[in-house]
Amino acid sequence: MTATSRIDPTAAPILVVEELNVHYDTSSGPAKAVSDVSFSLKPGERLGLIGESGSGKTTMATALMRLTRAPGRIAGGSVRLDGRDILKMSDKELRETRLRDIALIPQGAMSSLNPVMRLEEQIIDAIAAHVPRMTRQELEAKVTLQLTRVGLDPSVGRRYPHELSGGMKQRAAMAIATSLSPKVIVADEPTSALDVVVQRQVMQTLGRLQDGLGAAVVLIGHDMGLIAQFADTVGVMYAGKLVEIGPVAQMIEHPRHPYTRLLVDSLPGIDQKKPLVGIPGLPPPLVNLPAGCSFNPRCPYAFERCRTETPLLQQITPLERVACHLYPEHQSLPPRPAAKLEARP
Repeated sequence: MTATSRIDPTAAPILVVEELNVHYDTSSGPAKAVSDVSFSLKPGERLGLIGESGSGKTTMATALMRLTRAPGRIAGGSVRLDGRDILKMSDKELRETRLRDIALIPQGAMSSLNPVMRLEEQIIDAIAAHVPRMTRQELEAKVTLQLTRVGLDPSVGRRYPHELSGGMKQRAAMAIATSLSPKVIVADEPTSALDVVVQRQVMQTLGRLQDGLGAAVVLIGHDMGLIAQFADTVGVMYAGKLVEIGPVAQMIEHPRHPYTRLLVDSLPGIDQKKPLVGIPGLPPPLVNLPAGCSFNPRCPYAFERCRTETPLLQQITPLERVACHLYPEHQSLPPRPAAKLEARP
């Protein structure tokens, strides 16, 4: 199924995130893990959030579910799901909304599944908490349906999590997350620690589930290649900020932000061998961000304005936004100054 057939361009967004801020309180001050992030998602749309470790991706995922825990706190903004702000819901409303309307496929399924409960009981618990009037027979039939949907034999429901392979555990987590047909699925690096063959199978399963539900998906990851194969839209995060967002094909072929360009250049070539180009330096500490653009100490394009003025996320085409002082003066990213890049053998 293509993006065109999945997404109704006239549909209203199902998820609207505006000026979201998440801080971690430390002895040195607040670490701004997510800063003023805004985006929207239509039903059926697939958004991939990409960036280095520590860029704020998982913090974003937990904030969308309102699962942020101390010392973290949601410092501002809104997360509207079908018009209702998750951040303003009561505890009762939140319990009803999670899983039913928005569901999380967590990173590391083994640590999210209960090790002393059989899988079928975990699925039944999740469903029964929201639909208490279902009979035991109906619940067992639902378990069979869910396991079949994710490509698992129904007999797997009688097993404990430790009896499952990594790929099976991840599919089990998907079965639970989609058991009530949510409108939005947040998948936080669902293929981490899996080999490439199983990664592909898991992503194909996620795609089939999403197509069947018509749900929107937020896929968190740091593998640009994997994100590019799945997503319709890609958002690039750096030091807690969304620095670029746009269609996946445009992002890969003609990235607008210098950081996106360097992420794409770090991918190995398939058609021809090329030297791997690493991004110089390290991400900044979130409690002491550099003045101006947070990426300026590592950016080969940086000039004086980048060191003093924080760039805003500006609209440069109807579908693309980028936070970089090179725009709107430039139409595209200029040729990169090769002397400032680090090549790896």
